Amino acid sequence: MNRAFVALIALLPSLAFAKPKAPTAAEAKAFVTQVNEDLKKLWVKQATADWINKTYITDDTERMSAAMNDDVLAYMSRAIKEAARWKDVKADADTTRMLYLLRVSSPLAAPSDPKKRQEAAELGPKLEGMYGKGKWCGPQGDNGGKGKCRDLQELSNVMKDSHDWNTLLDAWTGWHTISREMKPLYARYVELANEGAREIGFKDSGDLWKAGYDMPPEAFEKETDRLWQQVKPLYDQLHCYVRAQLVKKYGKDKVPPNGPIPAHLLGNMWAQEWGNIYPLVEPYPGVSSLDVDAGLKAKGYDETKLVKLGESFFTSLGLDPLPASFWERSMFKKPRDREVVCHASAWDVQYDNDLRIKMCVEIKEEDMITIHHELGHDYYFHYYYKLPALYQQGANDGFHEAIGDALTLSITPGYLKQLGLIQQLPTDEKGLINVQMKSALDKVAFLPFGKLIDQWRWDVFSGKTKPENYNAAWWELRKKYQGIAPPVARSEADFDPGAKYHIPANVPYTRYFLARLLQFQFHRALCQAAGWKGPLHECSIYGNKEAGKRLQAMLAMGASKPWPDALEAMTGQRQIDATALLDYFAPLEKWLEEQNKGQSCGW
Repeated sequence: MNRAFVALIALLPSLAFAKPKAPTAAEAKAFVTQVNEDLKKLWVKQATADWINKTYITDDTERMSAAMNDDVLAYMSRAIKEAARWKDVKADADTTRMLYLLRVSSPLAAPSDPKKRQEAAELGPKLEGMYGKGKWCGPQGDNGGKGKCRDLQELSNVMKDSHDWNTLLDAWTGWHTISREMKPLYARYVELANEGAREIGFKDSGDLWKAGYDMPPEAFEKETDRLWQQVKPLYDQLHCYVRAQLVKKYGKDKVPPNGPIPAHLLGNMWAQEWGNIYPLVEPYPGVSSLDVDAGLKAKGYDETKLVKLGESFFTSLGLDPLPASFWERSMFKKPRDREVVCHASAWDVQYDNDLRIKMCVEIKEEDMITIHHELGHDYYFHYYYKLPALYQQGANDGFHEAIGDALTLSITPGYLKQLGLIQQLPTDEKGLINVQMKSALDKVAFLPFGKLIDQWRWDVFSGKTKPENYNAAWWELRKKYQGIAPPVARSEADFDPGAKYHIPANVPYTRYFLARLLQFQFHRALCQAAGWKGPLHECSIYGNKEAGKRLQAMLAMGASKPWPDALEAMTGQRQIDATALLDYFAPLEKWLEEQNKGQSCGW
């Protein structure tokens, strides 16, 4: 027998029973250092491909975006599995946090099987492209060649401007046809997402999403329920009042006095914000003109000037001006020569202060508010872009959404008059109630919608809601939380969730629910920093550098600390608290309770 072979045989027992080398804290630290370097390179390539795809939708750009998504998913799949080696290692605080953030960093955990991972990477851009290219061309194709095909922006303007039942119904039903073909693709996407989530130790994708809030998934779901119960009484009063006004407008035969409100009557394609029906429900008609749209047009605002207005609010607090590249690279107008995703979004394409926004700006108050919201994201990017890649995110995703919105609470009537966008200030309680009603129609009306989107998806991911019941479950939740019903019969041939961008785009939505609460908590804290002593709804921090310092300190933390630490740095509190929102709308809530006496509220 060969001597070398004999020697190898002799070694086998010791090799078989050799104790594997224990993972060390130093190895964990080196691992996350390398991951940060790799992720930044990959994320820049991915963001570049996504930017091109969303501003120039073609089969080629979708394919390019899918390829980069696949590369990122492949890397993340490997890195997350490798990170499990150091699960029980006692490493330094930064290494431990980065390992946690890596594990929960992506809303899609792709399967490790290359074919399935590629399939998931291709389904994402395909679904989003179907949404971005969606048009309504009439009840019969292109309506015999006589109809005009309308995209979401045009149909949304119908929802905003019309109060005619049939016109609204055509726009609503038309847009909801664009998502029917998504259903089987989405169901497959869910299967793949769940498979990937299970591979990294989660029950399903919903569990993965809920785990990203520095608490166990089941505790987070209970936390969202607690917060909803805090604000539900105010929402119920608002719903009761608005429904009564819509009964007066459309009649009891169309709007049931004791039932849910038909979804197409609330001024928004998804009935998520109701500000566009303010003229129909204005408490005191003619008291204090709040027509900001007319003021913007009279002052000659164009798209760039409107964005400059948003920037000026941030710089008034002592924050930096936007970089010159922002104005060169952003997309403010819808191009005439190509398809784009008009849904507003903020970017740091190179994760290096390459700030941009992408939206099809229209000269109206709604877009002025949206610009502040998107710039809030960009200023967050700006103050944490020097941190390691895994820390380049909000303390939690609700924080990212809340920053710009918190500043919009300082866009008070006094500020609008200073800009010349309204001519007179509310001078009495009637004027105040008008102002608060207009704000609540967006901020309060949104709350149940913000809660239910992910509730539907959590149920889908967990298997509680199966594909054959997608649409029915969607409308059950719409009724339960919002008191809203479809205006025409729906079936499982429809896929109404897909008519909302965040579903085909796989963007978690609870962040928006949390943001609507956090913005008031932030606003209250910033007003306190500014020395404000009066009613919360009258406070504007515009121009206050002390408030700006507190804001900047929190922005600069990124995700380097658990979100309760960031919340404490801003507010002194460690728990999200809806009482600031209730404080802000206290005058309106009292007024609504008086108006609704004798009404049968609820549905």
